[in-house]
Amino acid sequence: MELNTLAIKDKSLFDRFLSLKAHQLSTYAFENIYIWKGLFDIKWLILQDTLCIFFQDKISCFLYLAPLSENKKPGVIKKVFQIMDRLNKNKDISRIENIEEGDTSFYKDLGYTCQNKSYDYLCLRGDLAQLRGNKFKSKRACFNYFIKHYEFRYLPFSLKYRDDCLELYNSWVKERKAKNLDHIYQGMLEDSRRSLKNALDNYSDLNFIGRLVRINKKIKAFTFGFQLNQDTFCILYEITDLSIKGLSQFIFAMFSSELENYKYINIMDDSGLENLKKVKLSYYPAKLIPAYIVKRSRRNRDGSQLKAKVSPEKGTVYDCLENRP
Repeated sequence: MELNTLAIKDKSLFDRFLSLKAHQLSTYAFENIYIWKGLFDIKWLILQDTLCIFFQDKISCFLYLAPLSENKKPGVIKKVFQIMDRLNKNKDISRIENIEEGDTSFYKDLGYTCQNKSYDYLCLRGDLAQLRGNKFKSKRACFNYFIKHYEFRYLPFSLKYRDDCLELYNSWVKERKAKNLDHIYQGMLEDSRRSLKNALDNYSDLNFIGRLVRINKKIKAFTFGFQLNQDTFCILYEITDLSIKGLSQFIFAMFSSELENYKYINIMDDSGLENLKKVKLSYYPAKLIPAYIVKRSRRNRDGSQLKAKVSPEKGTVYDCLENRP
């Protein structure tokens, strides 16, 4: 069975399947699938009117999302595991990632395990835009400091600044690496660099919306994201010059204030990083949206309906690294 290689022209097809249900996890958007092209060999297949999206690298092949269709089909689940088993030397690593909480009972009833992977942080847009109350006192102070001490221009994102954004990101990475020598973290920064370049190369086709801050004719901050559903906008990237106090709070609040058609801002997951988790929690999210990994128990490789205990496991796909010190 031949798998199709993901291309930008597939967006309308993917959007049709993704829109069959209102998703809350940021992974359920073509934008947050396509940016990983280059880091992963992304393939797709339609089985029984169900879209199945495979990610493969040197280590493993896995299904990036739950199979997308109007109705869940046990036969499709069995088939995708067979496809992954043919591509994985070790069948134990065959899995489906980014399962939403409401779908876990379906997999458990089939005898699969559902292991927590991560959480998306879902914030009330009004909170991020207004920064009211004592809990946002320090962020409001940073916002006001920036306005008072800098002459700046807040601009719509434009691809004419593409190289400036990449230059800013490179500086940001250099400073981040100097402060954290962990090889896993540094590898994540490089993965994020590649996904950013892919996002910028396809910015217009991916329907991103973004903003920039220019100081002394140089780009010192940029942010952009995408609509997830009618209520939620996802901030995919936010990068600022770390030496400029209050800049990150300023661009985040200003962008949030413009997204008035949305109730929520999804600020993605924390990539398993404690510091990033602390920063995201400092914005007092209204909800934490869990994502799960579906695997077979050792006794269930043939798809038979046997129950298995759930154990926690960290995910393997990285979301972007955001900067809000």
